[in-house]
Amino acid sequence: MSPRRNRPRGADNGPDQPNAPAGSSLLQRTEVYRGEDWVVRTVAGTAGRHYRCPGCDQEIPPGVGHVVAWPMDGAGVEDRRHWHRACWNARERRTSNLLRGRGAPRY
Repeated sequence: MSPRRNRPRGADNGPDQPNAPAGSSLLQRTEVYRGEDWVVRTVAGTAGRHYRCPGCDQEIPPGVGHVVAWPMDGAGVEDRRHWHRACWNARERRTSNLLRGRGAPRY
């Protein structure tokens, strides 16, 4: 008896189908926000960290898929912001004056 194949014949992970580890980016694109080009990456959310969404000022718990966005000409990791997908999609319709608590961080 021969061993079972785990993938169909002819399936090849070539350059267009890289093996992505869990928690890595699923899709990266460029979008315009506030007159700037932003790099937007959809992530699976498998990291064990909590993030705060700048759109709604609520936490994004671990395991929840979300969007990471940063200005194209940004400095790097310091400029990345983690958004709920719905908040990122509604970013132009939201008001800029969020009511935050006195001790809440300003993202």
